[in-house]
Amino acid sequence: MLKKTNLIMTFRNSIVVLLLSVLCFTSCKKDDDSFEVAPPRDRTIQQAADKDSLLNYLSTHYYNSSFFETPGNYTYDDIMITELPTDDNGNYLDLPNPDINTLLIDDVEIHTTEIVDIEYEYYTLKLNHGGGDAPNSSDTVNVNYFGNLFDGEDFDSTANPTSLDLIGLIQAWREALPNFGTAASQVENEDGTFSYNDYGLGVMFIPSGLAYFNVPPIGVPQYANLIFKFELYTAEPNDHDADFVMSFVEDINGNGDVYDDDTDSDGVPDFIDVDDDGDGVFTRFEDIDNDGDPTNDDTDDDGIPNYLDFSTALSNQDDN
Repeated sequence: MLKKTNLIMTFRNSIVVLLLSVLCFTSCKKDDDSFEVAPPRDRTIQQAADKDSLLNYLSTHYYNSSFFETPGNYTYDDIMITELPTDDNGNYLDLPNPDINTLLIDDVEIHTTEIVDIEYEYYTLKLNHGGGDAPNSSDTVNVNYFGNLFDGEDFDSTANPTSLDLIGLIQAWREALPNFGTAASQVENEDGTFSYNDYGLGVMFIPSGLAYFNVPPIGVPQYANLIFKFELYTAEPNDHDADFVMSFVEDINGNGDVYDDDTDSDGVPDFIDVDDDGDGVFTRFEDIDNDGDPTNDDTDDDGIPNYLDFSTALSNQDDN
């Protein structure tokens, strides 16, 4: 499942992989009772292999580009990705009907991101940007999506708009979706559902290092590169630690990754740390003027708001 990279799901999937490994090794053992779980592959080497695989896929598959030339509210079901035909020797032939089809490699956008000192490359096919604002990497988004492997096998999808917290998803979603906009407008239907207009529509092609790597869910092989078609409807900011500071604001360095901002260096990122500066006063209580926003309180006028300033340990609870 896409919704698996929170701590609980990661732990559960790790247990599944461990149990499967135990069964495999114990069933195949010969003269001893020991077993080993293979360590994860080197990420640098795996990323190089994944990049080659991704580029090969994009160079040998095409999509129905002309279908999207007229503006409209298309769905992921409208996106048809097809492998190039081959001759009797397995060699790829030319693109069929180039007036209506386009090779993926010719239309995708190339993106790079760095994680644990390794540069990853991923690709997006933007069929409609979306008329609304782009989501932050820590928002909850309302989407429809369809996930499949390179061999066409699907492993996860939604049939109706579904709300997902990007923090709980694989890294690729936090990287790719902020490149798209949400819907320009929405209308509530008589049955309580919503219809959306001019929403983000696209496809992401991602390496295993931005997906499940060596600990995938059931139905996805280890080190699998993945494809997600998606429709992006809405986005809402989160306050994950309920400290009155929206999580996207706690991206202090502004790099789109809330996990690497830890003001008090206590090992807990600010967006889930109720005391960001480690001064013993909860961030929410450092809202001295009680306007519901601790970010604009700077008692000593040093340019650092109280909630990030260890030297200013004031609380709006002091007089209560």
